[in-house]
Amino acid sequence: MRKSFTEQVASTLEALQKARCCRLTGFVLAPRIAPMAIDNALRALDIDLPACPQTLVQLSLLMHDEDANLQSIGGLIETDMALASAVVRTVNSALFGLLRRVESVPEAVRYLGTREVAGLTFEIGLRGAFPPSPLLTALWARAGRRGLAMGRAAPSLDIDPWLAHTAGLFAESGQAALVGHDAPGYEALVATTPNPLVQLEAEAVTYGLNHAALGGALCQAWGLAGDVAASVRLRPMALRTLVAPEGDDFAAPWLTEPLSVQRLLALGAAVDAALEGQGEDMLARASATLGPLAGLDAALLHEAVAASVARLGDA
Repeated sequence: MRKSFTEQVASTLEALQKARCCRLTGFVLAPRIAPMAIDNALRALDIDLPACPQTLVQLSLLMHDEDANLQSIGGLIETDMALASAVVRTVNSALFGLLRRVESVPEAVRYLGTREVAGLTFEIGLRGAFPPSPLLTALWARAGRRGLAMGRAAPSLDIDPWLAHTAGLFAESGQAALVGHDAPGYEALVATTPNPLVQLEAEAVTYGLNHAALGGALCQAWGLAGDVAASVRLRPMALRTLVAPEGDDFAAPWLTEPLSVQRLLALGAAVDAALEGQGEDMLARASATLGPLAGLDAALLHEAVAASVARLGDA
């Protein structure tokens, strides 16, 4: 029997508390910050959360193993035939723009590298963990492009590219859990609240918490890095900072986080600005506003994001 959402999140966070002020980095425990308290709103929810597929559990371990090689990662993915087939099919799509077709996962790894193929595998696994719907089809398309763009921009900004890729992929994942919980109600809520900040408030009123908090808990339940979970949970704070009138103090909550989390948030907001077709001015504003707050050079952030998004083309 699958554990309920509440049981899975509670057990994950309580395990962290027993680890005496440790956090999860992939699946490797490392001293960092005090354990996160279990929100009462999470305890009160009755949302069934799918377990992380075993292949992804093992893949996460390999991505944090310095001795892992291309063959071990490709071989692991190929143990799940359906997953491997989906990976090869997606790698051959216009999104990746390869000049020749690949026939296997190891071949895809050779062409694209471990991080992009692992990120794609997580994307397919995450997509398959929730029921299909038009809302989620659009969400997963955004997630895939955001993850690729963040991962590709990360190295020039001294950000871990694997953390950036997974942060982009899971940024809106809490919406999938809400669709699985209440598809008609949540789809109606999204349709009537196009403004993202208004939508977050409506979610909190309707369900007791917003999708960012739920997505952060999903990251914890799937054993993702603590920085990734924090960036997903705090994503609305970066958005509020970006759109707030000058002088409004929306920045403080996320600027108390570790610098690595701040940089994931700044990068994610800049990539979202570029991907959502808001124009060069919005990307420039996101880079200039959030970059320096996170210790990033605004021009370098702008350049890295513009280049990574351009590589995606029109796919």
